[in-house]
Amino acid sequence: MITELGHFALILAFMVAIVQMVVPMIGAQKRWNSWMAVAEPAANAQFFLTAFAFGALVWAFVTSDFSLRLVVLNSHSAKPMLYKISGTWGNHEGSILLWLLIVTLFGAMAAWFGAGLPATLRARVLSVQSAIAVAFFAFILFTSNPFLRLAVPPFDGQDLNPLLQDPGLAFHPPFLYLGYVGLSMTFSFAVAALIEGRVDAAWGRWVRPWTLAAWIFLTIGIGLGSWWAYYELGWGGFWFWDPVENASFMPWLLAAALLHSAIVVEKRESLKSWTILLAILAFGFSLIGTFIVRSGLLTSVHAFANDPERGVFILMILAVFTGGALILFAMRAQAMEAKGVFGMVSRESALVVNNILLAVGCFVVFFGTMWPILAEMFFDRKLSVGPPFFNSAFTPFMVALGLVMPIGAMLPWKRGKIRRTAWSLRYAFALSVAIAMLVWAMQTGRSALGPVGLFLGSWMTIGAFFDLWSRTGRGPNRWGRLVRLPRADWGKAVAHSGLGITMFAIAGLTAWQAEDIRVAQMGEPFDVGAFTLTLEKVEQVKGPNYFSTMGTILLEKDGQTVTELFPEKRDYPVARMPTTEAAIDYRIMRDVYVVIGDQQNDGGWTVRTYIKPFANWIWAGCLLMAFGGALSLSDRRFRVAAGARKVSTDGVPAE
Repeated sequence: MITELGHFALILAFMVAIVQMVVPMIGAQKRWNSWMAVAEPAANAQFFLTAFAFGALVWAFVTSDFSLRLVVLNSHSAKPMLYKISGTWGNHEGSILLWLLIVTLFGAMAAWFGAGLPATLRARVLSVQSAIAVAFFAFILFTSNPFLRLAVPPFDGQDLNPLLQDPGLAFHPPFLYLGYVGLSMTFSFAVAALIEGRVDAAWGRWVRPWTLAAWIFLTIGIGLGSWWAYYELGWGGFWFWDPVENASFMPWLLAAALLHSAIVVEKRESLKSWTILLAILAFGFSLIGTFIVRSGLLTSVHAFANDPERGVFILMILAVFTGGALILFAMRAQAMEAKGVFGMVSRESALVVNNILLAVGCFVVFFGTMWPILAEMFFDRKLSVGPPFFNSAFTPFMVALGLVMPIGAMLPWKRGKIRRTAWSLRYAFALSVAIAMLVWAMQTGRSALGPVGLFLGSWMTIGAFFDLWSRTGRGPNRWGRLVRLPRADWGKAVAHSGLGITMFAIAGLTAWQAEDIRVAQMGEPFDVGAFTLTLEKVEQVKGPNYFSTMGTILLEKDGQTVTELFPEKRDYPVARMPTTEAAIDYRIMRDVYVVIGDQQNDGGWTVRTYIKPFANWIWAGCLLMAFGGALSLSDRRFRVAAGARKVSTDGVPAE
């Protein structure tokens, strides 16, 4: 019964979404307040109906209702409760319902917190957001219905993909979707502004919190996915430039560019056209990611579905929204005339450089991701584009970004002197060079990548806090003024330093990691770097829904026991799929990462060992970036209603 009610709620939400898409838009055009007023209750109704439908699907998974086809395909009665719940979105149909839930949530939040917006703009924003929901309601109801019943329910289910039965993957999709769908809100603001024919500083203030929220969630989601790949897949890496990894990374790059360009719109009323274009493209790349994951066009461990019919439907959504918005963008070009002027050396110019580097980096990733498909379609050639291409083509843009970021953040608006700004950062530069040279002296004959990465990370981190210190003025009590600086200033410094830490950690890990692959005999110690490892035993262990071959490896250093590690090879009999579970000794400065393989003819076991310096700093930097974004978002000046002008009764902003 609950399942049928959930399906009915989904259909009803679809009907409400159609009303919300049409009526407020007409009301805004005609200046009919009663029609515009429909948007807010409709947005609330749409969200609560979708939430009920999603709750009904979660209930079916929790109670193991095997009369539901989706539960049969993605659950099992012996599965732990966490993975029963995450199984709700660990599949194509359920993940689309989660997408819809977040789309309607953001629409409802725009209604809740958008009181400071002009009535016409608010109505149009909610109408465009609802149009996105209408497209995905149609998609789920006509091609991907999660509430299909089976005439003869089986005794038990087929289980969830074992790779997804992990805490990291349980929370990774919701955070990623919050980022993807958060960009739909910036898209709605951009299209509504184009329809209204007005992009100004107030619009820049309104769009920034939504962009920042989406960027924060994307950062957390990408970090969780990277961490999962590191410890779960057993290959020892954290990023493979997989097409689906790239699909989430590209919107993140464009969201970062959009976040910085919106600052220029707000402060100087410049870069209007570019900012609107970024808002359109950022959400467009989110839709491209959805298409890649669900069309079967590219093969990936992350892919949800392999159905060309569904892929065509999503491609149509992408064409309608992105193509329609770009046509509207071209038609409204004259409404986005820049008012502010600025010199070649200014913070505006630095933000332009920031945007160029991020956008070009995004399109490099896009080209590398899509080129094998294009080569096969148009030239009948099968090509593979892997990490070597991405590392060599993408890295220079990020290095350049790291070099200009501290100076650009301290340049004054409108016009500045680069020599003066660079001189104020002389101590940060000298300290960064000293740290890098110290490391270079300590690692004679080894790669320069580590010291270069250390310099870049130190330069960005120290430069960010020199920027904070420069804002405290001169004279006594500078520490007191430092503490009282706005949260947005602190958030910027923390986020920039987080990026610096992540960039250093990636460089240090790549340059200094050690790897050892051998056949280990029981009880015979072997050395890897400064550590001694001994395979003590291998035993068969039964888990809640799997069987495991578990090794016990003693880890020692300088004759002292550090810990015992328990690498596993698991077999899930229901899903008929093996997985590799790495054993990792996490420490601040390094990880010891051990994977056990198959038994050999001589009785030994294949053991792969990595010593990974600064691995945890990668995700610590991601968390710092997200925390910095949250600090900025908590600044009252960046809330949607902050700084909004008074609104007259007819919905036209009062001057």
